[in-house]
Amino acid sequence: MNADKKSTSMRTKRITADVLTYIFLIAISIVWLIPFFWLIMQSFRDGKGQFISTFLPTQYTLNNYKALFTEFDVMNFPRMFMNTLFISVCTCIISTFFVLSVAYSTSRLRWKMRKPYMNMAMVLNLFPGFMSMVAVYFILKALGMTEGKMIPIALIIVFSAGAGSNFYVMKGYMDTIPKALDEAAALDGCTRWQIFTKVTLPLSKPMIVYQIITSFMGPWVDFVFAKVIVRTEAQYFTVSIGLWSMLEKEYVDTWFVRFCAGAVLVSIPIAILFMVTQKFYREAMSGSVKG
Repeated sequence: MNADKKSTSMRTKRITADVLTYIFLIAISIVWLIPFFWLIMQSFRDGKGQFISTFLPTQYTLNNYKALFTEFDVMNFPRMFMNTLFISVCTCIISTFFVLSVAYSTSRLRWKMRKPYMNMAMVLNLFPGFMSMVAVYFILKALGMTEGKMIPIALIIVFSAGAGSNFYVMKGYMDTIPKALDEAAALDGCTRWQIFTKVTLPLSKPMIVYQIITSFMGPWVDFVFAKVIVRTEAQYFTVSIGLWSMLEKEYVDTWFVRFCAGAVLVSIPIAILFMVTQKFYREAMSGSVKG
């Protein structure tokens, strides 16, 4: 009898704890989602002005989205969007390759300066990247890469050049892959490159997905380096600079609701990339469980 009461009491406590946990998580989710919901609603608001008296619009319209792609007298949103997309895709490809290469080299190979390099990379990652902003700008300026058509290339170099130092997460994952697989592949006559591409990379798909997403998001949302390098070259503006410009004093009364629409559009490529790469992530995880 006492055992039944004890079991019932424990079950009641567990259910109560679960209910409280779910209530807390739901409350946190609502707090996180309210700003996004407000932003989406305001993007459909018909009107001008920075100050909004109601949470929900009284009238809904698509004119704000239409204006972004039809009115170029102040700023060219499609051009900014395509500039950022080009820079982000190039940076994603280069950065992912750098990180995979460095992670494999530090995880699977043994070379003389391996440990000093890893220690140096760890120390450098302790400092925020924008601390090197001024030095990076003057280096690019000395190379003639801060003017005209060289600006997108300069941004790609800035966003991808230091990617090789962010290899620790990828290396930690590769360390969990049994080295016996590499040895078996070597006995079968595989070269280092074949082991890397045919053994290590297929088993690292979950982390490759993570790396692709983070490498794409970095330049897509960056403002500091983009603003310093692009400066006032309007034809090379990225979306972050464009959205920031929409909130300047002379534009905010006209472009505030368009800023909300632009912010919604900016989130779409990241959402698409996440949904596409999730397929490969699930396949890799199911394959690893079966194996």
